[in-house]
Amino acid sequence: MKRLKIAVIALFALVTVANVHAQDSDNQWAFSFGLNSVDIRGNKSLKNIGKDYLGTGDWNTLLPSINRIAVAKYLEKGFSLELAGSFNKIDKKDVHSDGSGDMFYAFDANVRYDLNSLIGKVFGSSPSWLDSYIYSGFGAASLGRKESIKFNGGFGANVWFNENLGLNLQSGGSRHLTGQVPDYFQHSVSLVFKFGGKDTDGDGVYDKDDSCPDVAGLVAFNGCPDTDGDGVQDSKDACPNVAGLAALNGCPDADGDGIADKDDMCPNEKGSSANRGCPDSDGDGVVNKDDKCPNVAGPTDNGGCPWPDTDGDGVLDKNDNCVNEAGPASNNGCPEPVITEAAMKTINMEAKSILFNTNRTSFKKGVASDLDAIVAVMNEFPKATFAIGGHTDSVGKADMNAKLSQKRADAVVKYFVSKGIDASRLSSKGYGEDSPIDDNNTRAGRANNRRVEVKVSNL
Repeated sequence: MKRLKIAVIALFALVTVANVHAQDSDNQWAFSFGLNSVDIRGNKSLKNIGKDYLGTGDWNTLLPSINRIAVAKYLEKGFSLELAGSFNKIDKKDVHSDGSGDMFYAFDANVRYDLNSLIGKVFGSSPSWLDSYIYSGFGAASLGRKESIKFNGGFGANVWFNENLGLNLQSGGSRHLTGQVPDYFQHSVSLVFKFGGKDTDGDGVYDKDDSCPDVAGLVAFNGCPDTDGDGVQDSKDACPNVAGLAALNGCPDADGDGIADKDDMCPNEKGSSANRGCPDSDGDGVVNKDDKCPNVAGPTDNGGCPWPDTDGDGVLDKNDNCVNEAGPASNNGCPEPVITEAAMKTINMEAKSILFNTNRTSFKKGVASDLDAIVAVMNEFPKATFAIGGHTDSVGKADMNAKLSQKRADAVVKYFVSKGIDASRLSSKGYGEDSPIDDNNTRAGRANNRRVEVKVSNL
């Protein structure tokens, strides 16, 4: 009996001085202290079990002080191991006691099974504030000088006020296996404390389950923070200090174009990903902010504006050598010449062979072929107009020379018209001796001065 008394006293001392902050993991430790009563079964007949259980038998013990204390450790899968010690003082005499005032001591080791998981399966859920359980185990008891080894069984419940504090209600019975202490029922009510869970950052998520144990966070994110409160935890949030969208890794999208502001070159205007979030109204590949003509498609080289065609000839000004004059692309936008330089050379060469009989307007023999060569050129360049000029040397009177040169020019025009050249394309003028090209003091010079010139008049 003395050893049992020492064991009970030692358990009281252990729990009383235990550091409830000496934590392990999620509140797997609990201790409780409170009141208990012991109803010793004075009569073992079945009809008296109810009376003894409810405390109406001959043996009813209850001390008006803390007389039960226990410590429990959660194991796994709903099972816990509890060590409990209790004492009482017997108030009434009976043949089973040594006399009035006998002390009763009990030391128990019980295994509990939490019924919440079973209740949840049956009813779909179980209340978080209530843990009901059944228990069984073994213990030792002494009454006066009598001692026994016993088997325990019963049920109980913890009613939790908060995460760590609750009220324990337990009721059960013990049947002796060896010894002389009679069978009894025991009922208790105690305050119970859970402890052992380490929560370094104080966020309500224990370290073993906390993905961010040193930074306060949310239960929904396993203890990790969501600084901007956008529903994306900081470790996965590309913009942890600005509320954004989960679809954009927590970054905002001010213009709603599906491109995060941090990647959006135009965060306040809807655009496309191809243009890094900027709009391109005319679809020319130049975004509006860089487009000088945002509503008219144009090339990048011209700032998004179309190239002008000032003369409307279909050749853009950038490629047009004659921006104010219409011309074909084949001539770089410039008008086609009414006649080529090569054709002019041909005319000039042939014109040197136009010779007249002395003091007459008739052509010398063989001149017709030269004139026909010029006609061929005129037909090849129908837009060209021609000025026929007649010239003489200085021999004779000037007025006569003027008249002769005019008649010779007219003769050439007449020939061209006879060959089908429109008269409107031709003009004639006699210059007489006023425009010499050589020295009239020599025979050769005078021959060169007696000439007919054919020039293009609409260059």
